[in-house]
Order: sequence, then C-alpha cells, then structure tokens
Amino acid sequence: MGFHRRELLSGVLALATGLFFVSEGRGQPTAPKEIRIGFQKSAVNLVILKQQGALERRFPASKVSWIEFPAGPQLLEALAVGSLEIGLTGDSPPVFAQAAGKDLRYVGAEPPKPQSSAILVKPESAIRTLADLKGRKIAFQKGSSAHYLVVRALAKAELQWSDITPIYLPPSDARAAFERGSVDAWAIWDPYYAATELDIKPRVLSNGVGLSGNNSFYLASTAFTQDHPQAVQALLDELTRADAYVQSNRKEAAQFIADFSGLSLATVHLFLSRRPPSPVKPLPPSLVADQQRVADAFQQLGLIPKRVTVAEIVWQPGAAAGARLAQQAR
Repeated sequence: MGFHRRELLSGVLALATGLFFVSEGRGQPTAPKEIRIGFQKSAVNLVILKQQGALERRFPASKVSWIEFPAGPQLLEALAVGSLEIGLTGDSPPVFAQAAGKDLRYVGAEPPKPQSSAILVKPESAIRTLADLKGRKIAFQKGSSAHYLVVRALAKAELQWSDITPIYLPPSDARAAFERGSVDAWAIWDPYYAATELDIKPRVLSNGVGLSGNNSFYLASTAFTQDHPQAVQALLDELTRADAYVQSNRKEAAQFIADFSGLSLATVHLFLSRRPPSPVKPLPPSLVADQQRVADAFQQLGLIPKRVTVAEIVWQPGAAAGARLAQQAR
C-alpha cells in the first residue's frame, strides 16, 4: 500500500469513528427514510425525546414513528421481524432474543439501576426472607429483567429454580394477580413498581441491590447499524441530551412523562428518584461482561437452549463504515 493510500485509509477510519459518517459512494450523510422506535413507560430518555419532538427536528427528512410496548420481549420480537429500527429493553430480553437467533445489535446502554426493580409481597405475607420463596408462586414477565432478578434472588437464598412456581404474566396482568392473591410475590420494575408501591403499599422483599444491576440497553436492527451508523450515533447523542434535561429540569421532565404515560406525578417523581443520571454510551467491556453473566445464568438453568456470546452482537461504532471505506481505498 503506497503513502497516499495509507493516508487516505487513516483519514477515513478516523472520520468513521466520529459523529459524522460518510455514506458509501457519495461523500454525504444519508438520512434513514424511516426511524421506528420501540419504547416502554420506563424509557425516560426516549419519552422526553418523544414529548419534545427532538428526533423529528434532528431527522427532518425521516419519518419518525413511536411504538409503545408493555415489556422488552415483545419489543425485541418486533425489532427482529423488521417492524422497528431501535428500541430500549432491560438485561434479559436481548439474551433470549440472541438465543433464538434474532438478528439485532446492542448499540448503547445506560448505567445500572438496581433500586428500580423489586420483588414485592403483600404487607401481611408470611414471606419475610428470600428463602421463604420456596414453594411459592412468583409472577413476572418471562424473559424480562424481572426474570433475571428472580434467578439471582433464588441463587442468593440457595434455592433451586424448581423450588418455585413461576407465573409468566405481563405487568398489568401480574399486578391484577398480585392484588387478587393469586400469586405470592411479584417481580417488577419501575414505573409499575412505583405505581404499585403508592397504590397498595406492598412490602419490598428485595430490590436489585446486590442481585441485579437492572441494566438498560438500546438495541437496533443489524441493517440499521450497517446502513445508517451516523443515525445510530446521533440517536445516542440525543438520548444523552435528554438525560441531561431530566437531571436539570426534574419538575418539567416529570410532567412530560406524566402527560405521556397517564401516571400520577407522585408515581413519576418516585421512580425518577431511584433513577441515577443515565447518559447513553456504547457498551464498555465491563457491561458486556455483566451481560454475559446474565446470559450464562439463563443457560445454566436451561432457560435458553444454548450458550450465547454477548460480544458477538455488540455494535462497534465506526467498524462497519471503516471496513467499507478501507475496501474502497485498496
């Protein structure tokens, strides 16, 4: 390779890892025709962006659509079949999706939120410790972050998975079963956790501290990361800006979230109080390792059919664009 080619290659690789990515063959950034975003009520940064119209302004040439889901498994199923470009879930849904061969990529993450999920029991329940869960019915969304919280809680109590009866229910149905007394405990995340805490004052058997980081991940379709890496990076930047707004404008942010979700302001303030500053960045090695532990725990229990390697589906900013441009420079 001659000097000029090496210089060209060095330049394009540096450019590819920045915030601006050059599209193949034209030297101009290309906007996606459509950006379909999957989110949940707990997706604070996305809710702020939606309510403020920030992405519509950032991508004026793109059709931005917002689709709400009750939990991560349903969201990732939509992503896998091509109905979304990007979405936010907890730690467990991507593991189940990867094990099922779904085509997706981790593109960003927020810091851990261990206080934002909990195992709840009724105030009068005889269940006082995690060991008391033996022989009990526990409700939670299958394949969700609450699922992993239960896995970790049983491990801490030195119980086997077979020692409990899992009752797989989405959040709204699980709450109804919990209130009826059809289940003995309920594992859930905010804001469902906060709403229940205020409405019926359950007892918190344990939150995620010491058990699960309750990590939040942004996942995108592989095609979206390959075709529009500049848009992925721009989305992460906007999400971080939204978080800064939440931290500096708590009252206004809470009102945005309440107006969107229909939750009371008291509920929103409670779940925001448990949420640390949450800028969005590509996954660091420590978080990839933490997510691998989630995957391994489910595999060891036979809850997923095979071992998965999380690092294989972690997006590397600039890698795809750099590879294409390096090929052109040869």
